[in-house]
Amino acid sequence: MREQRLEPVPSLGSLYSRALAATARTTMRRGPVADRLPDVAYVASGLRADPARLSAYQDLLGEPGTDELPAGYIHVLAFPLAMALMVRPDFPLPVLGMVHTANRVEQHRPVRLGEELSARAEARSPRAHRKGTLVDLAVTVEAGGDTVWEGVSTYLARGTRLPGAAEEAPASSAGEAGPGGDVVAVWSLGADTGRRYAEVSGDRNPIHVSRLGARAFGFPRPIAHGMYTASRALAQLARFRGDAFTWEVEFAKPVLLPGRVALSIDPAGDGVRYAGHHPTSGRLHLSGTVVPRT
Repeated sequence: MREQRLEPVPSLGSLYSRALAATARTTMRRGPVADRLPDVAYVASGLRADPARLSAYQDLLGEPGTDELPAGYIHVLAFPLAMALMVRPDFPLPVLGMVHTANRVEQHRPVRLGEELSARAEARSPRAHRKGTLVDLAVTVEAGGDTVWEGVSTYLARGTRLPGAAEEAPASSAGEAGPGGDVVAVWSLGADTGRRYAEVSGDRNPIHVSRLGARAFGFPRPIAHGMYTASRALAQLARFRGDAFTWEVEFAKPVLLPGRVALSIDPAGDGVRYAGHHPTSGRLHLSGTVVPRT
């Protein structure tokens, strides 16, 4: 796989404008789509956290106001590289409307404000799903030549079949089992939650910030960003995660805004299982684990 350097790293705003064109292109394309993902990885260096933006992120997500970058914020810094891959003309799946189904992060050590970071992103592992095609966007972040953070975000392109995809992925059981553990918090998420997270993350996907945009993709009103709910859960699990940890999340039913989410935790060994669910119906929105690394 060849590497291509992005200088400067494009803004998410400009990338979403390109995503509109890319989605129209893949939706209107006639004949077979490309049977493979782009054979290129995007790399960038000189990434730094902006102090004001970091502070706003910490305030919104409930993270302590320290110079340590939350794992979800590192995802925010590097996400434009992954997004740039998805809006390439040779990316065979429609970008807008893709569903974020899961995330896995391995943080090797704390990352501090002021550190200069480099990142590498690639798309990989296309596989069939009963509703379309799953694909992974893998990002590695380095500081001082050492890998400090690795993340894999899994997306579902609904209704699109990729000829070169692997065999059908097994159906997820997310949402079928009720939540366990003790409820430690209940979030009341206002109608502006998507817009507020977009301000600190740059992620202005229409399904999160616009009623019309949400309806265009089958939602009655905007839905919360998956990384908002997952990162907010992580912020409340700080005592379990340590300096180095593995953080996993699987997304089930989206959180319609406004809405309420109850966070349950169930300690397991040195780590914890957690779930976000509707406080009345018990409908599952997300679940995952946080396990300290040794």
